[in-house]
Amino acid sequence: MAIQVTEADQVKQFKEFLGTYNKLTENCFMDCVKDFTTREVKSEESTCSESCLQKYLKMTQRISMRFQEYHIQQNEALAQKAGLMGPR
Repeated sequence: MAIQVTEADQVKQFKEFLGTYNKLTENCFMDCVKDFTTREVKSEESTCSESCLQKYLKMTQRISMRFQEYHIQQNEALAQKAGLMGPR
């Protein structure tokens, strides 16, 4: 059974992505950029912003993995309760 994604769902997902991207950009900018006396991005600012992004990506990946683990456990528990699986 194929799941169809409507255009409205795609627009909603894209808006959510942009909201997340904008919030991440704002947070990292506010945390990392301190000197507005020059046009160039200082190496400290660049390093800070890259670290900020990496930390966010690692955190998002970890949350996603935990979320998947939780759902697997819940599905196994439901299957055991329904008698579809033997005990572990």
